[in-house]
Amino acid sequence: TLMADGAVDASELKLIESNNMISRLGMNLSQFDRIFYEFCEDMLTSADRHSSGRLELDKETINRLFDEIRDPLLQKKAIRFMIDIVNADHCLSASEALLIAQALERWELDLCEVSDSTLSYHHGAAVAPRHSHLDS
Repeated sequence: TLMADGAVDASELKLIESNNMISRLGMNLSQFDRIFYEFCEDMLTSADRHSSGRLELDKETINRLFDEIRDPLLQKKAIRFMIDIVNADHCLSASEALLIAQALERWELDLCEVSDSTLSYHHGAAVAPRHSHLDS
């Protein structure tokens, strides 16, 4: 998600840190750094390079990455984090929207399922999920 729009934004990194996303995924900072570094190396060697210099993974490669997350609860947590990250800079790019849609499709989830947890975390604060009049 950090690389979906071609660059890591400072607001995205700040959100990850302030929401303790790395530890909430069961990792420490050095593990995250190593995984992110290896991902960037893989992008340089295997991604499609556009004339602008932007790197992009194909749909099949992204699906293989999504397939590594098998636990349904972790999938939901990952989607919530992905949504928070793409919203961190208050600008949703087409590539970010496509990545979220692809994850939802691959894991056979919809946005209602993702927000249907007992607590949703947004920008460091725990808030109760919103319910519509249709929930009654």
